[in-house]
Amino acid sequence: MVRHVADGVVVMYLGRGVEIGRKQTIYAAPQHPYTQALLSAVPQPDPDAACRRIVRSGDVPSPTRVPSGCSFRTRCPLAQEICAKERPPLREVASDRAAACHFATPNPLSVARPPSSR
Repeated sequence: MVRHVADGVVVMYLGRGVEIGRKQTIYAAPQHPYTQALLSAVPQPDPDAACRRIVRSGDVPSPTRVPSGCSFRTRCPLAQEICAKERPPLREVASDRAAACHFATPNPLSVARPPSSR
C-alpha cells in the first residue's frame, strides 16, 4: 500500500526511524537490514516470480527493553561489537536518503558489508 500512496518513506523499528528516503530508492535498493527483510516479505502479484524472502533469526526485543546500541542488532546478520556499543545515527547515504546502520553504504546499489576491523 505504501508504494502506491506515498512519495517518501520512513521505515521504523521499535519506534525509531532506521531508513528514510523516496519510495523508489528504498524499494529499489534498501540500505538497512531491517528494510531489506521487510521488503522481502511483500507479496508478489506474479505467482511465477522468483522471490527471496529474508527471514531474520535471533531474539525479537521487547519494546519496553530495547537493546543497547542498535536496536536491530540481535537479529542483524551484519552486527558487530560497535552495534552493541553505539546506536547508529540516521545519516545520509545518498542524496535525499538516510539509514541508521553502521554499515550502510553510500552506493545504493551495493549490499552493506561490515568492514573487517572497526
